[in-house]
Amino acid sequence: MFTSVLIANRGEIAVRIARTLRRMGIRSVAVYSDPDDGAAHVRAADLAVRIGPAPAAQSYLDVAAIIEAARRTGAEAVHPGYGFLSESPELARACADAGLVFIGPGQAALELMGSKIRAKAHVAAAGVPVIEGVSEPDEDLLTAAAHLGPPLLVKPSAGGGGKGMQVVRDLADLPEALATARRIARAAFGDEALLVERFVDAPRHIEIQVLADAHGHVLSLGERECSLQRRHQKVIEEAPSPLLTETTRQRMSDAAVAVAESVGYEGAGTVEFLVPAADPDAFAFMEMNTRLQVEHPVTEAVTGVDLVEWQVRIAAGEALDPGLDRAVDGHAIEARIYAERPDSGFLPATGTAAVVRWPDEVRVDHALAKGTVVGTEYDPMLAKVIAHADTRADALARLDRALADTVIFGIETNVDYLRRLLAHPEVRTGTADTTLLDGLTMSREHTPNEALIAAALARHAHAWTDELWRRPSGWRLGADQPVIYAFAAGTVAVSGPPERALVAVGDTTDGQQRRCAISGTVLLRAVSSCALVLDGMSAGVDVLLEPAATWVRWDGRTWGLDHHDPDTSTAMSAGVSDPQLRTPMPGTVVAVHAATGDRVEAGDRIVTVEAMKMEYPLRAGRAGTITIDVVVGDQVTSGQVLAAVTGPEGSQDPRGPSATIHKI
Repeated sequence: MFTSVLIANRGEIAVRIARTLRRMGIRSVAVYSDPDDGAAHVRAADLAVRIGPAPAAQSYLDVAAIIEAARRTGAEAVHPGYGFLSESPELARACADAGLVFIGPGQAALELMGSKIRAKAHVAAAGVPVIEGVSEPDEDLLTAAAHLGPPLLVKPSAGGGGKGMQVVRDLADLPEALATARRIARAAFGDEALLVERFVDAPRHIEIQVLADAHGHVLSLGERECSLQRRHQKVIEEAPSPLLTETTRQRMSDAAVAVAESVGYEGAGTVEFLVPAADPDAFAFMEMNTRLQVEHPVTEAVTGVDLVEWQVRIAAGEALDPGLDRAVDGHAIEARIYAERPDSGFLPATGTAAVVRWPDEVRVDHALAKGTVVGTEYDPMLAKVIAHADTRADALARLDRALADTVIFGIETNVDYLRRLLAHPEVRTGTADTTLLDGLTMSREHTPNEALIAAALARHAHAWTDELWRRPSGWRLGADQPVIYAFAAGTVAVSGPPERALVAVGDTTDGQQRRCAISGTVLLRAVSSCALVLDGMSAGVDVLLEPAATWVRWDGRTWGLDHHDPDTSTAMSAGVSDPQLRTPMPGTVVAVHAATGDRVEAGDRIVTVEAMKMEYPLRAGRAGTITIDVVVGDQVTSGQVLAAVTGPEGSQDPRGPSATIHKI
């Protein structure tokens, strides 16, 4: 067994790997980039090494830096986690050349399964069903793909995790989809080869977890249902699948084992299938992930098997324990928490975590703590919450309760969206397919008056003192005048001291006044746990005051309420005919689709910005002549003007100056 292992990753997966290594008595070595200095995964390891600046290409994707860090610290093996270099033949080869053990499959399996084109041909030859498609190096991929007919799915051959995938339902959109996928593939994987397949409408996404050792043993640990995904990115996963019968489950497990055996696989891997809900026996191979999956905790929960431990044991030469082949215990469901704004098109969110509280009695894999800065350099996933119970219904209820007990102030997240999703009828019944989230409009309800009142009273309590001249209403003869607290979500008028106030939401002249009170000391930039009394009913409320926003947690939900300044407009407030194209998030310009002086029409793609592994194309909101103010490679800030349309207003794009986000 190894005595020291380097973890070539960051964030929650690095913390999770370090936890198992510590339990096994193995020293863990972390690596970090400049913005991750002092991050949770650095603190979780026994030793940490700086490997470069923020850009992943100069740090977490730098094979030479990883090998040098292992050499310096005396590590004997490298665990790549998932993402970054986890499926890199180059890292596996460099480890072998340096006398290190790569905790993963051999180079041959990595190279074969790392190419969707080669993997598909290989498993088809092994008798596993596949989806019809065409691929590079076809002389004319555009023509060959068109013969398949829509709908089509374009995806990078070297990719994974939905990066660069484009769905084409009209052949007129195929050239742009190919260009986008090729650009993303080149930037993300250094390989622009593409695969085009028939797009299977409304399938289920089910994957089989396998373990294989160097002694010829391959074991299936059952399936995971991953159909709840948005833009090919999984959001909620569970084990076992509510769709499969025992017969189909066994057939899929046998197919997954056959795939692993056909490449002499070693370690933990996942074989993914698309499954028609109407005919689960007609499943088809999609890809094999030659690494640990993000959703691996649900398998661990129902099997009791520590997959990271067995990755390490297999890499050290141990044989699989036959006792691992056991019946699953109950049901497990995982929800991914992202730094994103669900009500703004799921744009990535940035900020500094001011308050972080995780639920008890469930598993939480995370690397987020108070003071953590979430920027645009890396993936926006913050944590995974995993609930396990005897039945699926109980697991759903436990997960919902855990999300209600999760508190994150300072960074917008999808926690409330996840709770709304768990309540959806198709999720409750286990009948959701992969199309549910992309076609689902689940805008959050209007901010409740209770949240607005709590925020206003908290600000009122902070400003209120016994010093007559410092009262927010000022000193004057007669009754106190109402103090107006304006938020982007609404306005609240407060009269009197915070311990016995009258409030009115909305129109401050005609608004119905309600009696309320708030108790507890409210501090700036510190979370305050208070009691809110409203019309004689009392409830606990957590509040965080910041100069530009007030954060409120009430009734198991969180609101970040921006303070309203009528003189300040946001990037998205100008309307669909706005001649200026502003980026709604900080990031990097990765493509410019027009030149200054070009004539553009409403809806034309002008500039594409990338941040947090998401592409955001900005489109012209009106027709006219375009002026471009940026070039590829520019770093841009939120709200920055990237281009402008001049000339007479023509037709307007009903989508406004923005459109689809693509995961890259």
